[in-house]
Amino acid sequence: MVTAWLLWADQVDEVWLLPTYKHAFSKHLADFEHRILMCEALAQEVSVDRIKICAVERELPSPSYMVDTLRHLALRHPEHRFQLVVGADVLAESDRGKEWSVIARRWAPIVVGRQGYPTPKGAIDFPGISSTAIRRALAVGQDVRHWVPRAVGDVLGDAYSSGVNAMKP
Repeated sequence: MVTAWLLWADQVDEVWLLPTYKHAFSKHLADFEHRILMCEALAQEVSVDRIKICAVERELPSPSYMVDTLRHLALRHPEHRFQLVVGADVLAESDRGKEWSVIARRWAPIVVGRQGYPTPKGAIDFPGISSTAIRRALAVGQDVRHWVPRAVGDVLGDAYSSGVNAMKP
C-alpha cells in the first residue's frame, strides 16, 4: 500500500525496494532471494516502470545499516536524489540506529503512520498490517491475499506451502 501511495500521490518519481540482507538488530528475516521475488511481484502489480528492485545490500558489509546503504547508493547513483521511506515505528527506535541524525538531515525520510505508534505531523496513516501478522496467518494456513497484492500473496503462499524455512512467524 505504501509503495502504491508513494507513486499515486506523486511523492516520488520511482520507488527502489531494497531488501535488507542481514538485519542490524538480528531480526529474523525470510530468505533474501525470496524477498527479492516478493519485491518483483509487487513491481509487476503496482508499476513495473516506476519500481526498481535493488539487491545492493547483498554486496555490502553485514549487518546492514540504513545510513551505509544510503551512502553507497548516493555515491553509485549521483544522478538520483534519494529519500528513505520508514514507518513511524522506526522513529521510535531511531536512537538504536546508526547515525539517524545524518539520515534525517541528508535523506529527508518520508514517514508513514503505523498502528500503535504516534503519527508524526504530515504523515499518512495506513491500516494496521504487519509482516509479523502476515507470517502468523500463514503459519496457521490463513489466506493473506486481502492484505497484500495478489502476485505477492501468490509468492508468499507458494513459499510457505513449499516449506521455505525462513517464513516462520
